[in-house]
Amino acid sequence: MSTQSSAAAGEGRPLRLTFLQRLQLTLVSWVVPAIIWAIGITLRPTITFEEGSIRCLDEVCPGIYPFWHRCVLPATWLFRNRDIGVLTSLSRDGEYIARVIRRFGFVPVRGSSSRGGPRGLLEMETMLNAGGAVAFTIDGPRGPRYVAKRGPVMLSRMSGVPIVPFYVAVERAWVLKTWDAMMTPKPFSRVHVWVGRKIFVPPDADDAAMNRHHAEMQASLERVTAFAEEQFSAGRC
Repeated sequence: MSTQSSAAAGEGRPLRLTFLQRLQLTLVSWVVPAIIWAIGITLRPTITFEEGSIRCLDEVCPGIYPFWHRCVLPATWLFRNRDIGVLTSLSRDGEYIARVIRRFGFVPVRGSSSRGGPRGLLEMETMLNAGGAVAFTIDGPRGPRYVAKRGPVMLSRMSGVPIVPFYVAVERAWVLKTWDAMMTPKPFSRVHVWVGRKIFVPPDADDAAMNRHHAEMQASLERVTAFAEEQFSAGRC
């Protein structure tokens, strides 16, 4: 993927921010990455692929990667510096996320299910056509938790690139009392990534087929979440 494409994908509609909001954004864009780096270098990751013939992430690229919002922090560390495009909302919260993930080598693509969605999908299609990869925090930006939206199914039909659901389980984590129950891994924790089988959506899929593939993606996300969490279920803190 070219630098020009990356820059275009990262451009978003400008926000009108107060001085205090700009200061908060600046602080978050430095403090949060520092925390992720400090914890990330201590983590002990492993990965499992449902498709036994796949050995590494490069074998599922290009790909469309949906995952739950709650594991965004460990995923940010584990999949850093891969030029993965990530759909982030046009809200102020989305601006926080965009500034953080950009420091880890992701490409923020501004849009959401409610604002800028079609434009975001078109930018992601361009990235996929160039051989890149894209990701969705698929129950974000506001939930409900563990309910997948349709964006990846639409993008797969547009691009011909498969959907590859995954989940990151954390052995020991601080869990926030937020809608997504976001996890912050505790230092020196084991983490396990479970990657689901590829889901292909044909270009001629009608509404009924789209609904089936959406249900298949939802079921896959639930399955990989359960499998990954089972790795640590006996001794979870």
